[in-house]
Amino acid sequence: MSLRTAAIVALLISVAPALSIAANLKPATMSASGQAKSPDGIAWYDGDIDAAFAYAKAHDKPLFLYWGAAWCPPCNQVKATIFNRQDFIERSGFFVPVHIDGDAPGAQKLGDRFKVRAYPTMILFKSDGKEITRLPGEVDADRYLKTLTLGLNANHPVKETLAAALAGKKLSADEWRLLAFYSWETDEQQLVGSSDLLPTLQRLAKIAPAGDTATRLALSVLVAAANQKPEPVSFDKAAASKQLMGVLATPRIARDNMDLLVNYPAEIVGFVAPPKSAPRAALVLAFDKAMQVLDADRRLSKTDRLSALAAQVSLARIDVPQGPLSAGLLQQVKARIAETDRATTDVYERQSVINIAGHILTDAGLLAESDLLLKAELQRSHSPYYFMLSLASNAKKRGDNAAAIGWYEQAYQASKGPATRLQWGATYLSGLIDLAPQDEARIGSVARSVFEQVGQTPGAFYERNRSVLERVSRKLTDWNKSGQHAAVLRSVRAQLDDVCRKLPAADDQRSTCQGLLKPAKV
Repeated sequence: MSLRTAAIVALLISVAPALSIAANLKPATMSASGQAKSPDGIAWYDGDIDAAFAYAKAHDKPLFLYWGAAWCPPCNQVKATIFNRQDFIERSGFFVPVHIDGDAPGAQKLGDRFKVRAYPTMILFKSDGKEITRLPGEVDADRYLKTLTLGLNANHPVKETLAAALAGKKLSADEWRLLAFYSWETDEQQLVGSSDLLPTLQRLAKIAPAGDTATRLALSVLVAAANQKPEPVSFDKAAASKQLMGVLATPRIARDNMDLLVNYPAEIVGFVAPPKSAPRAALVLAFDKAMQVLDADRRLSKTDRLSALAAQVSLARIDVPQGPLSAGLLQQVKARIAETDRATTDVYERQSVINIAGHILTDAGLLAESDLLLKAELQRSHSPYYFMLSLASNAKKRGDNAAAIGWYEQAYQASKGPATRLQWGATYLSGLIDLAPQDEARIGSVARSVFEQVGQTPGAFYERNRSVLERVSRKLTDWNKSGQHAAVLRSVRAQLDDVCRKLPAADDQRSTCQGLLKPAKV
């Protein structure tokens, strides 16, 4: 699992207000084109999403859709690395930029409409509303802007380009690059179904012209295979390992594919090389050297460099998950994080930097240091409730269940926004069931609070909200598997039934609502 979540795109809250789902556009100030003008010069569209598409069509401009949340660390990362760059600001004049905050009224329904779930997701549309491509956020800023330019210049949507490639038709070099840097992680089965992802990538890697594009696709194949469960059969691991060694030995190629390498080092190495084998030792050594180069590359953002450090810790743990790290690596971790903490002054960049720094300290076994870092950030962060969940996780690792539950509760109480509060409430409830399953009174109280929030939230059964509710529903029914908590479940079901009855019969949300908290069929 990546420490940084899906793609890295964000929106400065003070620069781009959440999309208002109003009937008419109500921009604060207007540019000559009629779009809302923000302080940094980007004309973020603030209004009805359909009006934004109509504006794009009328002015023959592509539309750039960003979906994110205020708290998410990768969403904050771009505030200091991409959206404030002059070259991005200049490019923004060629498209209609739209922001949808996941907590805005009606946002989750829009998420369902555009098939976006992971924060952040960004999509480029043609002026006629056809999706051009989904942009990869975890590449570094320069690569991101190159990929954005490819999308703006694309003659065909990437779906058509993919079909042409698979049909054996000739593609231009730029079309191959757009396929190679497509955000497969946020695809949500728009191009290919989940079961078809690996074979599709394998086919593309095989037919792509030799060079950097083919290498990128081959690495994407390796990442998909390493994360597939069950493990794919008939995979040439020896060939993949040889190609990986070549990538790791070439700093330019490693940097171009940094997002794939830093997020899945243990998964990749663990997939292609057997435990405690000579090939694995060689790969770990080569990987570690490549990560050290990236960690020292001051052209990269602070988060990107820390991601390379995180990869080093992950690799050191690959065959000894609970064992101590070397004194040298522990010292490196402490020194790099202290240095980065001191050097990072932007409040939005810190949301990303402190998140990954806290995870690195925890993964290195430095729980006390992680706690100190995270607690200090509670006073500085615009979304401190995010870090409270990390503090809960640390307490859980130490076996301090009472402290973990306390942090889950604080995080829920401090969280803001309907979608966020639902997600944090579900996390608190899940933590309670895991750590204090006998505490019926508290579990029932929190469950009722969560479903009360559902009843007060229009569009509560769409997209991320729906996924959260389905998970919490399974958690509660599993908790009551033997019927020992039936009274609590009856109370919560009655509350949910009341919410369902108030939904219009023709509303798709009603069937979703009625399907929750049902015992699993045997």
